[in-house]
Amino acid sequence: MANGTKEKWDPALTRLLTSLQQATNLPSTEEELGFLSNLLQSKELHALVNVHNTIISNGSSDRFFPLLSTSLDILTEILEEIAQRPYMSPDCKELFYLLQKPHIQGVLYSHDSVAQKDYYPHLPEIPREVEDDEETIKIVQLVKSSEPLGATIKTDESTGKIVIARVMHGGAADRSGLIHPGDEVVEVNNISVEGKTPNDVLQILQNSEGTITFKLIPADSKSGIRESKVRVRAHFNYDSSTDPYIPCKEAGLDFVKGDVLHIVSQDDAYWWQARKEGDRNMRAGLIPSRALQERRIIHVRTQAVKNGEDALPVLTCSQFPKSPRCTSKPKTKKIIYDIAENDDFDREEIATYEEVAKLYPRPGMYRPIVLIGAPGIGRNELKRRLIDTNVNKYRTPTPFTTRTMRPGEEDGKEYFFVSREVMEKDIEEGKFIEFGEYKGNLYGTSTESVKAIINAGKVCILNPHYQALKMLRTPQLKPYIIYIKPPNLETLKETRSAFRARSTFDINNSRGFTDDEFNDIIKSAARIEFLYDHFFDETIVNADLAVAFSQLVSAANRLESEPLWVPASWVQ
Repeated sequence: MANGTKEKWDPALTRLLTSLQQATNLPSTEEELGFLSNLLQSKELHALVNVHNTIISNGSSDRFFPLLSTSLDILTEILEEIAQRPYMSPDCKELFYLLQKPHIQGVLYSHDSVAQKDYYPHLPEIPREVEDDEETIKIVQLVKSSEPLGATIKTDESTGKIVIARVMHGGAADRSGLIHPGDEVVEVNNISVEGKTPNDVLQILQNSEGTITFKLIPADSKSGIRESKVRVRAHFNYDSSTDPYIPCKEAGLDFVKGDVLHIVSQDDAYWWQARKEGDRNMRAGLIPSRALQERRIIHVRTQAVKNGEDALPVLTCSQFPKSPRCTSKPKTKKIIYDIAENDDFDREEIATYEEVAKLYPRPGMYRPIVLIGAPGIGRNELKRRLIDTNVNKYRTPTPFTTRTMRPGEEDGKEYFFVSREVMEKDIEEGKFIEFGEYKGNLYGTSTESVKAIINAGKVCILNPHYQALKMLRTPQLKPYIIYIKPPNLETLKETRSAFRARSTFDINNSRGFTDDEFNDIIKSAARIEFLYDHFFDETIVNADLAVAFSQLVSAANRLESEPLWVPASWVQ
């Protein structure tokens, strides 16, 4: 078998190996020579070279030609088409799972690379020799239109010359293929730019009509920059017209929190180039980089502290779910909280952009739905109503507790009853997604109970303490997080009074909400939103319970039928 393999070995590699073995006095260590010798004799390398040679030799053959070069794009279209079907046959399900396997996608990626002949080595251009006193000049003509030219200029700090600072992907300058970052601008429409500022040059461009002619000295090196495929979700609003530091306001890209952006270039440390996902406009726009935006947020927070302000909505101890730090009398409403609660850690998180990718729904493997919100906002009622729509489909995990069983209770129904020693050990080992203590007894929700519901093909519904998000939002669980938000204070009072809502802070539900409780809901919600809104997949305002429930049902249905954006690490 080995001899049969050697017969297929590439002769060029064989000659190279022979030369290496016969060579003497090479400036290399014995270890380096041994490594290179083993590499040249490896079956894997020879197999790769044979594949490469076969592709090259058959590239011009009429017997071998690709029917298409975009099979990955077609795969994506097929997945989206199948995912939108209200019913999947067994064959559809099998195809849906098969097309998501990394090996299949890897084969198609390799096919497209071969079909596009993207297997040749990318070598740098050979520099053209010129006389010492001679400079290469290129003349570029672009037709001015309503579309910006798609390039920015700056003054080179070392030479004082006007140079191309950046070329916007998809813009007119980029499509010409003739203008590159670093090119020196000599003339614009036969007007020399020597001694002029970038603003002077921009004025020349604004006063020009029709064809604009640039005389440029090419940069020493032109890097053929490929467009990035990175997508991110923005966690802040951006208006380029109000940004005093953007290099060119006309080149800015405005967006709002939650928009998905296609980052096409991250070459500049402070200004990225991006498009809105799905935008048909080819030209990219400038947005602040992650590093720049983080510096801005840190500056704002630092200034707030210097001015004696708090960067977060401030709540007193009595306005939070009770923790061991609070010495006041606990409320009668039992609330599970994290014993290790630490808002200072969350305060330090700076949300700017999060890399995302599309996650396709998989029948029988449902993502858990997590309802987050302030105590008293109505999450329990929304969860109860959703479960009642289909008790065989929607489930909620049974919590654990160390308290004694009461008459009429069953172990595993209302609670799993365990000893304090066992639960403390499980907490120490990280087996609970949330846990807390109430009147000397521990309560908690275990990770395994959530996984058991998911593995049984059910939809797990959770409404945990907000700090559990840090433990829930993992690639293993892939939760869909819905923030239940209160309306403004006036509407909150009106709607709860109109429906005679009973206070959830009263264990007997014998009275309505007090004004203090309404205020606590609003303030607690503001703090939760400030700290964690970059984790939310959707926000539902619970002003009217029927409307909020209808939106929750729509979200649950969408979760099962549509591909949705999730952190990129969840699909890798």
